[in-house]
Amino acid sequence: MAGAEHTSSYYAATARHTDGFASLASDVDVDVAIIGGGFTGVATALELAERGLRVALCEANRIGWGATGRNGGQITGSLSGDVAMEREFRRTLGDGADDFVWKLRWRGHDIIKNRVQKYGIECDLRHGHLQTALTKGHLSELQGIYERGCEGGMAEYVEMIPEERIGDYLETEIYIGGLLNRYNMHVHSLDLCVGEALAAQSLGAQIYENTRVLNIVHGPRPKVVTEGGTITADKVVMAGNAYHLLEQKDLKGKLFPASLANMATEPLGADVAAAINPQNLAVYDGRFVLDYYRLTADNRLMFGGGTNYSGRDSQDIAAELRPALEHTFPRLKGVGIDYSWAGMDGIILNRIPQVGRLNDNVFYVQGYSGHGIALSHILAELTAQEVASGDSEFAVFENVRHWNLPVGRSMGSLMIAVGMAYYRLRDKLTG
Repeated sequence: MAGAEHTSSYYAATARHTDGFASLASDVDVDVAIIGGGFTGVATALELAERGLRVALCEANRIGWGATGRNGGQITGSLSGDVAMEREFRRTLGDGADDFVWKLRWRGHDIIKNRVQKYGIECDLRHGHLQTALTKGHLSELQGIYERGCEGGMAEYVEMIPEERIGDYLETEIYIGGLLNRYNMHVHSLDLCVGEALAAQSLGAQIYENTRVLNIVHGPRPKVVTEGGTITADKVVMAGNAYHLLEQKDLKGKLFPASLANMATEPLGADVAAAINPQNLAVYDGRFVLDYYRLTADNRLMFGGGTNYSGRDSQDIAAELRPALEHTFPRLKGVGIDYSWAGMDGIILNRIPQVGRLNDNVFYVQGYSGHGIALSHILAELTAQEVASGDSEFAVFENVRHWNLPVGRSMGSLMIAVGMAYYRLRDKLTG
């Protein structure tokens, strides 16, 4: 049974590889079965294939179909749960937790950059990011991040930009300063994911699309049951994030979906693109519920924001995002919008990704709370190390104490939405 095609996103419309992958149509036997064809699953498959393990990955729809192929494409050192991470990681690392979290901010960058180079993945990878301030409070926070960056060896990559110099980077008057980070990156997300899937396949991994998993039969060698066949494996990794409902007896109440909206304008032309964003930076602001944007390789402005924590997609994304875009760049008032789309991200109450195991041979990885590109690659590396040898930092995340809401997804999303309404109001009152 065929799964769903990609949503009508900029990424899907401009993807370099569209041939796709076969569906599972037989029974196979491997070392590791992976459920989910987004960044987490694909990166884990590649990590394991590089270690010489036999891997089979199954995706219900297309590779990169979920949040992986629908995000803003920004790869930054921001961790929404950083304070909670430092506290919880001390359970495993003691006094080394703060340093571990700091290095964690940049670990995914190196994995992605090296992988793109190693396998020649064409995905429009670019360096440069500006985190902007709308209030004096935002500026103070950025100054703290800047000072920590200099202390942590990032001085050559970070720079505080005062209000009078914002115009050198963005054609807007809404910001009072910003933090430039030349180590952060932005990317064509779908091309990166498919490129990694092709790399894994070249190393012998079996990659299956349009292969929906019906259930997992647990045992000494678990079986992943799909509509087209079964995958028997020594170990199973569940990497479906907000898009699967497997094993809810154990995973219910851990993760709640939030709809992240994006759109891409018509091509602006090189002159207009250079006028509004001359350094080709990815940008997001300092609010809790923030706007984020960047230029694409063909000189469109990709603009996202206004996260919807109800767990339901917005009805008219372009109409909802256009006022913020035009407020940021008055030059673009009335600009055509060629693509608009939404994707479900997995929100965790304490904003720390959830990793663990249901038993000795079934693992799960989920919940990036809006920071998934870098974190998914980090956790793929840790998961692969744990699955392959049991010698990894997987336990640092596995030992985290998480809050579970004893409710279904809809009610949980509603409760989170109420909490986020407070932060929206706070942003408005302090702006």
